Amino acid sequence: MNAFYEHHHNNIRFGYRCFDRILLNGLIQPFQQPERVVGFFSTYRNQYPVSRDVLREIADQFHNWVKNRSEKWGAPVLDAPQGRRDEFVEPYFRQAKADQLVVILKAREPARILTAIGNKKDNRWHLQLAQRWVNQYNFYVNDRHWGRMFVRLSPYFPFSARVCLNQHHWLALRMQQQNIDFQQTTNAFLRCRDPQRLQELADSLTAHDLLICARKWLNGFTPFFTEKSANKPAVSIASSLLRSSIAIISFSIVELLSMPWGSDSWTPIAPSVSPTRSP
Repeated sequence: MNAFYEHHHNNIRFGYRCFDRILLNGLIQPFQQPERVVGFFSTYRNQYPVSRDVLREIADQFHNWVKNRSEKWGAPVLDAPQGRRDEFVEPYFRQAKADQLVVILKAREPARILTAIGNKKDNRWHLQLAQRWVNQYNFYVNDRHWGRMFVRLSPYFPFSARVCLNQHHWLALRMQQQNIDFQQTTNAFLRCRDPQRLQELADSLTAHDLLICARKWLNGFTPFFTEKSANKPAVSIASSLLRSSIAIISFSIVELLSMPWGSDSWTPIAPSVSPTRSP
């Protein structure tokens, strides 16, 4: 028997089970093999070998894209704080509309990136995946179905991603739609008029709900180009490959937490789910 429940069951009005944070890791599977990356550049970009400058240019274009788009979205790009990020972004969520990007936090965090090893003199390079601390972007949004969430994207090839959701926020929106009175605090419900319905809603979450949300925002936060523009020499390789990456991107839930107990005591809207085109 659960020790907590055994000692406190007389003071517990209701109990429920649900996920707390749900972390979805996203990656482009073919680009986890350096030889396939070389083949991609050679076949689709007529570029061989893939040098350090090529990879650096891709990252620079992504950084510039985020800066330009943030101004159009009306969401500032800020350095991540030393303390709790949830508390730091709290003011930006006040009065946030559905599907609105509210702020972008830039932080130096570990990521698996592709590195080019060689020298410019001989122009001989080989590619290698390595774990590095790099600047990544955390897009904080108020999703119409999931509430507060964020998407982390690495601007470095092969563009790893992470989507962070919270089922408590998802449940709160569901109960509001059904006019169920409740009291929420951080990651728990302290009071609920209909605990049975709360549990039914928690159990109704499916993988499809996760994938719809993840694909929606990954589509919005990666540069997108048409076939015609992707053939122009100045267009970033990052943009053209991410145009089709959503179809093959894979997700894995790496953190599923929580069995909390409750007691009674972009104006503009973010990228609008449709393909986003860079100027």
